[in-house]
Amino acid sequence: MSKRDYYEILGVSKDDDEKAIKKAYRRLAMKYHPDRNPDDEEAAEKFREATEAYDILTTPEKRSAYDQYGHAGVDGQSGYGGGGFGGGAGAGGFGDIFGDVFGDIFGGGGGRHDPSAPQRGSDLRYRLDLNLEEAVHGTTVSIKVPTLVECDSCHGTGSADGSAPVTCSTCGGHGQVRMQQGFFSVQQTCPSCHGRGTEIKNPCRKCHGDGRVQEQKTLSVKIPPGVDTGDRIRLSGEGEAGANGGPAGDLYVQVSVRQHEIFERDGRDLYCEVPVSFVDAALGGELEVPTLDGRVKLKIPAETQTGKLFRLRGKGVKPVRGGAQGDLLCKVLVETPVDLTDRQKELLREFKESMEDTQGRHSPKTNSWFDSVKKFFEDFKN
Repeated sequence: MSKRDYYEILGVSKDDDEKAIKKAYRRLAMKYHPDRNPDDEEAAEKFREATEAYDILTTPEKRSAYDQYGHAGVDGQSGYGGGGFGGGAGAGGFGDIFGDVFGDIFGGGGGRHDPSAPQRGSDLRYRLDLNLEEAVHGTTVSIKVPTLVECDSCHGTGSADGSAPVTCSTCGGHGQVRMQQGFFSVQQTCPSCHGRGTEIKNPCRKCHGDGRVQEQKTLSVKIPPGVDTGDRIRLSGEGEAGANGGPAGDLYVQVSVRQHEIFERDGRDLYCEVPVSFVDAALGGELEVPTLDGRVKLKIPAETQTGKLFRLRGKGVKPVRGGAQGDLLCKVLVETPVDLTDRQKELLREFKESMEDTQGRHSPKTNSWFDSVKKFFEDFKN
């Protein structure tokens, strides 16, 4: 049986961010959790599907592979073990997933997480708007990204005097406190240490004991030739600084190409519309047309009709992932003259009169169309 689409399982779209995916998974997990549906195989299967989809779609590398190749790109990569719902799931398994989503309510997956352990910093996303020329030819841009960086005053320790953190007096180092709410005993993040399990007695004045400070980084990003809207560029280690000495996350630069006033892009090909005077269309001529590499001559044969496509090979886009360069397709639009002088109008009337006896030869499509209209009305009467 083929697998269902992960976005369909969670009821989200491909444009939704991690927050929306997490919210959708929380709703399904609460509904189909085995503890709330004992001996219900259908609920258990839906819970398993939702957990697997959540794991794939909240891991940037897995989501990128899934978006590009579907299930074939992530087979065997799901962190969900699928063999039960208790605490026995392995690293990256269901216990970690469920704890990540419901940690504040259920105690972070049963206390398996060490709040004082080094934690990887969050990944960041930055939308980069480019014009078509920059996207096709490639460029280097400078971007400013607000992020958390290691505090240079305490070197990430959070302590003003370099002293080691001490066990939190409120939670006893667990990072969680238990609260009684009616019949239920609920674990919540410790309000004193915010889940760390430790306290800093003499916090750094600059970062207030967090070890990280908000800062705007300026980065130089090299854009390869041929990128298009939706492409992502990963800058490893340029995300938020990790907590407790953990590694920094990554920065994902999301490319968005602005609409061009002349060209329209379709993959590796470019399209443009070329206005042609009705005289040049009838008699033939030569025009200069623009390309992203400069101007080229386009020969217009005599009797060219509006809508005719001319292909200029190799004047399109070289794909970022390799392959042959695309083409430029020019669509002819025969332009009706406007703001005519009296003499010009008189010449056109003379021209029209000169064609009256041989109209069928000069305008075959017009006659064909009128013949079709005549037949249509005759059939309609019958």
